[in-house]
Amino acid sequence: MGKETHDAFSCARQVFIEADEALSFSLSDLCFHGPAEELKLTENTQPAILTASVAILRVIQERGFRPDYVAGHSLGEYTALVCARALPLSDAVRLVRKRGRYMQEAVPVNRGAMTAILGLEADLVREACRAVTGRGIVSPANFNAPDQTVIAGDAEAVARAADVAKAKGAKRTMPLPVSAPFHCDLMAPARDRLAVDLEAQEFNDLDMPLITNVDAAEVRSGSAARASLIRQVCLPVRWVESIQYLVDHGVDKFVEVGPGKVLSGLVKKIAPAVSTYSVDGIRGIEALASGVSGATM
Repeated sequence: MGKETHDAFSCARQVFIEADEALSFSLSDLCFHGPAEELKLTENTQPAILTASVAILRVIQERGFRPDYVAGHSLGEYTALVCARALPLSDAVRLVRKRGRYMQEAVPVNRGAMTAILGLEADLVREACRAVTGRGIVSPANFNAPDQTVIAGDAEAVARAADVAKAKGAKRTMPLPVSAPFHCDLMAPARDRLAVDLEAQEFNDLDMPLITNVDAAEVRSGSAARASLIRQVCLPVRWVESIQYLVDHGVDKFVEVGPGKVLSGLVKKIAPAVSTYSVDGIRGIEALASGVSGATM
């Protein structure tokens, strides 16, 4: 993860050096050489994705890229805050490593689950969750696209809610290979532990507004960004509303920075008329250089 960018750009190499020093172990070696089983541990995955994303961000910033707004899906909100200069990378990478550990430890193995509900509107997914709450905790975790909502909670309740969603007309339900049921009430222990770390962390006011996961609204102050990160742990990612907010405020170019292209696909489902750019390596960096000014990442 991130090796191509690391090898090609000195500013990207410096990002990995910063992360290694902040964590007091070689995250870069884990990203580049594995083992995969260790990299998949969420306490390692989260700082790895953050670092790889910021490495690309630094490259395009050197080339003059400056977004009008920032937003990030779940963990990506930390990358957005690094971009907005609310947090230095060194502090952000330490925070997300703790975030990953706390999330993993919040729920016993095999108790929780997450499932994507495809082809069913969000209100009907909410109804499906409410229909089985007597079986345990289950609720929407990610409102990813008009026809894609992820639910999370106790494994039995999630499975039963998925069955109800099928009966309501869902085209498909897809269990996700995750290590914990994120963005639901089962994450309360993780939220409470992370809140202590976030409250102790200094946050600067943002250089550009952040559209938060929890409210799908702008924040500009460091204190508001901190509060949103705390609430985010147990509350759903309101990605559809976040993108709609940005479009309503004139944004027509979106730049996805970091590993993968999932968010660009979701953005196009929400707002088909906008332009999207996936920047996850050298080819993406060069494509972006063809002329994007004023874009949201």
